[in-house]
Amino acid sequence: MTPAPGPAANADKPSVGRTIRTLRVEGSQRIEGETVLSYTKLRVGIPYTAETLDQALKDLQASDLFADYSIAGVETGNIVLRVRENPIINRVIIEGNKALKSDKITKEIKLAPRQIFTRTAVRQDIARIIELYRRQGRFAAVIDPKMVNLDQNRVDVVFEVSEGPKSKVRQINILGNEVFSDDQIRGQMATKQSRLFRLLSSATSYDQDRLSYDQQKLRQFYLTQGYADFRVTSAVAELTPDKKDFIITYVVEEGKRYKFGDVTVDSQIRDFDNTKLAASLPLKKGDWYNAKLVEDSVDNLSQTAGLFGYAFTEVNPEFQKDAETLTMGINFNIAEAKRTYVERIEINGNTQTQDKVVRREIRLAEGDAFNSFQVKRSQDRINSLGYFADKMEIKQLPGSAPDRVILETNLEEKSTGELQLSAGYSSLERFIIQANITQRNFRGKGQELRAGVNYSSYSKSVELGFTEPYLFDKNIAIGGDIFRRDYNSFSYSGNDRQDNYSQVSTGFQLRTGVPLTEFWSLSGRYGLSYDQVSLDGQYLNADGSCNVQAATSYLCDAYGNRWTSSVGYSLSRDTLNSRLRPTAGSRFSFSQDFAGLGGDVKYIRTRLEGAKYANLGSGFIGSIIAEGGYIHSLEGRRKAGEDRVRLTDRFYLGEPQFRGFDIRGVGPRILLKPYDTAADGTQSVSTDPNVVRDDALGGHAYYLARAEIEIPLGSGARELGLRPSIYAQVGSLFGVTKPRPTYSYEQAVNASGVKLFNPDGSPTLLPNQLTQGGQLIYTTPGANGAQTFCAVGTPDAKGACVGTTVNAKALNGTIYQESFLGNSASPRLTVGVGVNWNSPFGPLRIDVAKALLKQKGDDPKLITFNVGTQF
Repeated sequence: MTPAPGPAANADKPSVGRTIRTLRVEGSQRIEGETVLSYTKLRVGIPYTAETLDQALKDLQASDLFADYSIAGVETGNIVLRVRENPIINRVIIEGNKALKSDKITKEIKLAPRQIFTRTAVRQDIARIIELYRRQGRFAAVIDPKMVNLDQNRVDVVFEVSEGPKSKVRQINILGNEVFSDDQIRGQMATKQSRLFRLLSSATSYDQDRLSYDQQKLRQFYLTQGYADFRVTSAVAELTPDKKDFIITYVVEEGKRYKFGDVTVDSQIRDFDNTKLAASLPLKKGDWYNAKLVEDSVDNLSQTAGLFGYAFTEVNPEFQKDAETLTMGINFNIAEAKRTYVERIEINGNTQTQDKVVRREIRLAEGDAFNSFQVKRSQDRINSLGYFADKMEIKQLPGSAPDRVILETNLEEKSTGELQLSAGYSSLERFIIQANITQRNFRGKGQELRAGVNYSSYSKSVELGFTEPYLFDKNIAIGGDIFRRDYNSFSYSGNDRQDNYSQVSTGFQLRTGVPLTEFWSLSGRYGLSYDQVSLDGQYLNADGSCNVQAATSYLCDAYGNRWTSSVGYSLSRDTLNSRLRPTAGSRFSFSQDFAGLGGDVKYIRTRLEGAKYANLGSGFIGSIIAEGGYIHSLEGRRKAGEDRVRLTDRFYLGEPQFRGFDIRGVGPRILLKPYDTAADGTQSVSTDPNVVRDDALGGHAYYLARAEIEIPLGSGARELGLRPSIYAQVGSLFGVTKPRPTYSYEQAVNASGVKLFNPDGSPTLLPNQLTQGGQLIYTTPGANGAQTFCAVGTPDAKGACVGTTVNAKALNGTIYQESFLGNSASPRLTVGVGVNWNSPFGPLRIDVAKALLKQKGDDPKLITFNVGTQF
């Protein structure tokens, strides 16, 4: 791009002043001649000099409309302005950019298609692009502009970008510190030194704004440690010659450490007791000075005033620093204020959601006395709806009078309708296919409508549901669901999956709920379902009955179809600041369900659930979640060894709620170990874990608790959607009746181990059975098919084998050793680390959990994951 000619380069200077006789424009295409003349002061009939013509050319240059311009006819007074217009931009092309997307750059620059090309705008845009790269830490970025001429006086503008490496912070030097080490001070900064373990962090890039922020962070840190005179005397960032790294040097003066002196409150509001207010503050005389405690005290006093209805209370801390005694006295001056009332509640930004949906969550009405707690509660309730952008705040604006306040709610709606098709793989359910449609704000009335289909090797389901949170605009929630759920219970023998039973449930549930107070609520429900429990064909006899030998007694107890009619209620207390992702508050629920209002099943199931969340500071979120339950059968006594609560109605515990254990990996279970037959015909229990059949029985009672801390990461990791946490869990499942043994040997051997015989001398045995000692049973040749322990001959009266007849083995199928394990209330304990990641493939959760305490029979699992992709 060549520079434009100077203003007077093409003007012939007149020797003396003359008068303009005629005036016209040549060369203009898009711009009218009169418009060109309007940029100058030249007019027909006025005198002109060399200076007049030079100024005209300067005026044309200043318009930024022309690539070339000159004046002819100077000698005759017939002035001609000859111009060549600047071209029109056809396209603006950005090449070579990877770190910054083109759409982000084009939003920041001035050049755009169909605008007039000017060199000034090009220079300004180059400077702006370089600034964008510097904010990303790329100080070696170079922009080379090019212009491609087209027909019809058009051009393509091309910005060729050489991004260069990202400039990192190689070193942070601290000078002047004596009390705290360099590492302690660096730990308070947002900027971090570039190291290999910070590969994903954006905090290692140099940012001038962050440099100023770090100085504030250092001052805040020292002020919380009592150093009231601390200051940063200089902060210098030097770019290395290769423009790859920065070296930052801070020079600090720490000063002396102070303690709190007298702490007083001087309130001009007559409702307040100054002495009691001062005593309630967290800072005490003699403690080390802490500026954070002073800020917290101002907030506490403002909130206290707000609770009494004073919306615009000014709390001003007055400091009395004594350099000799090194004390800092503080007097909190609460200015006089009038009790405030809500004049108006304004709701803005809700284009889809009806006003009443938002207003019914606001705990104050127009005309009520102002209350800061109710404002905060209203804010939390609106955020919990999930209809609007996060972190919405209710602003308090002055009203028409000093004692009036306007509550302004500025909303930014987000999508509440979800149409999701997903496919994925999980360690729990193997391959998963899901289709769900949900509208959480149906018709803008806050209603929820949902439908879903789920298919996996573990379960299949179809569900429809609807919820109206405010029936007839009253604070009464009502809803219902209809469903069909197909659940398969299975166990593994090695890597081979064996189906145990399948349960198909078809039914519906109606539910309603009402608030009792601001935090307490009561809900009720009624459900009716038809359960069909079937077994794999290998476990059935020819007539369709359950084969106890093959299926085991506890599966046969569950086999069959039944109706379940149940009614239940829940009493809940919820103070969470968000139902979606809470960071503070608690939740408690007590619920009971009674089955037996008709139907074939009778029980009472009780559950307790509780959770507590707290902001631990510095971005750490702590939580403690606990739950427990018990189910009690209301049916009459059943036969010995048969549990009164059916297998399908019991509690189960394991993955995913108890991390560190496999699915249904905790609690009572039956292990079936097959017998191996040696070459000599002797029997022994197999020691191969891959052939063991492991069947979970569930339990009547359980408890589970988890303590978890969510760990904050740098902005780079947050942009990737990473949210790691560490946790510990403790729990147990127990309380079932020991099932009847499938393989009964009492008819073969008495308690003393003495063999029992029939009158004909043959042992009293069931067909195809082993004894408790693992002895084989043989069938003697002949029509009677008598059975014996003798491989050769027959037993005499004393049990000795007599004779030479070779007998055939009576064992035709696999016989197992049956063990009942895990029925213990003793705690199981796991510790682990997990991470949620909003990956390009969809939400991903990975957990690595180690079982530190477990019971015999439990199935631990170190790594679990769940992933799906949306399309």
